[in-house]
Amino acid sequence: MSGSPKYKRILLKLSGESLMGSKEYGIDEARLDQYADEIITVAAMGAEVAIVIGGGNIYRGMQAVAIGIDRVQGDHMGMLATMINSLALQSALEAKGHKTRLMSAIKMEQIAEPFIRRRAVRHLEKGRIVIFGAGTGNPYFTTDTAASLRAIEIEADVILKGTRVDGIYSADPEKDKSATKYERISFNEVYEKGLSVMDLTAFTLCNENKLPIVVFDMNKPGNLHRLVSGEPVGTLVEF
Repeated sequence: MSGSPKYKRILLKLSGESLMGSKEYGIDEARLDQYADEIITVAAMGAEVAIVIGGGNIYRGMQAVAIGIDRVQGDHMGMLATMINSLALQSALEAKGHKTRLMSAIKMEQIAEPFIRRRAVRHLEKGRIVIFGAGTGNPYFTTDTAASLRAIEIEADVILKGTRVDGIYSADPEKDKSATKYERISFNEVYEKGLSVMDLTAFTLCNENKLPIVVFDMNKPGNLHRLVSGEPVGTLVEF
């Protein structure tokens, strides 16, 4: 697909749960393949693509607390889950012929580069898709916060938060059929209305650093391409 991208450098945030597809656990091969196609399409447009993916399809730190595991240990287990997903996505992208780099916030030299900001930016400039794994490398921080932090560090133009709903609503659209969708909304309005976009730490990081967020349905084929092309997809959180 041709056309110049509206956003030159993007940080795509994917949830681990999204990789489950129709499964109850783990990685759905069809969903992984779809995501790889969508990502390569926008990279082919000339957009520089960085990705952060969660690990909730495999393990969550809060699950560990529920069964008596120390929170710090549990969060480290969750970080390793994000690396499994990152490796899977890297493999899917490279199987389709695109060059990638996986960078980890926790040292594991045999499978990933350590996160070094300047190196990450250089990879993006060379057209490589960069995947950031292991969250921030610290407990008590979500992968939403990792996405916000990495996006700010690499000077991304926008965070694209891929979800299973097509934007931000006045209430949960899966529970409240009368919920209305916002096409655009300000950071202040999100705070005032108590809407859930990202966790508060991640959201505040974006607000303080003037980084816009777009929440959209990643599972609808072509949505990512339309969004990066400049079409009004999902909900834009702006200033």
